[in-house]
Amino acid sequence: MTEPPLENPVPKNLERKKKGLIIVNTGNGKGKTSSALGVAMRCVGNSMKVFMVQFIKGAWKYGELAMAERLAPYFEIKAMGEGFTWDTKNRVRDIEMTEKAWELGAEKMMSGTYDLIVFDEINYVIDYRYLDVKKVVDALKKKPEMVHVILTGRNAHPDIVDIADLVTEMKEIKHPFKQGILAQKGIEF
Repeated sequence: MTEPPLENPVPKNLERKKKGLIIVNTGNGKGKTSSALGVAMRCVGNSMKVFMVQFIKGAWKYGELAMAERLAPYFEIKAMGEGFTWDTKNRVRDIEMTEKAWELGAEKMMSGTYDLIVFDEINYVIDYRYLDVKKVVDALKKKPEMVHVILTGRNAHPDIVDIADLVTEMKEIKHPFKQGILAQKGIEF
């Protein structure tokens, strides 16, 4: 059976414009960071510069860190976390590390050097109240016009969703971990 062609959802009289997008990848399913990395690869493929700051990751050796080394100078990643909160168990230290990661990421966003900034896992630290959502929203409103920004992590704050141009919710249908299968190198890290 042949599917009918999709209708163009954009009204013909709508003015077309370009701008730096604010993109949110949220939800309980896998793929939030992977999606952001896919967009980063598209940017690098177009000779655009990307900076990713990771708010929780930091203690492990992730595949994306090795990839970024190979793609320098177009792609930089700074892992500034100290691990998952159930490992660190130090709220004061987690807040301190979150603030440092935010300051660096916000500085890079405002620098005019990068075409894409990825705030990886920022939705978690906002949800945990390690970082003030108002501070993030205010900075996003002031970012250079053509800088794209991706914010990842579960439980995106409604204020972040409101300011975003694109929001995608990843929904878990099935997960190998629930079948006793460990995280796989190259797939999850």
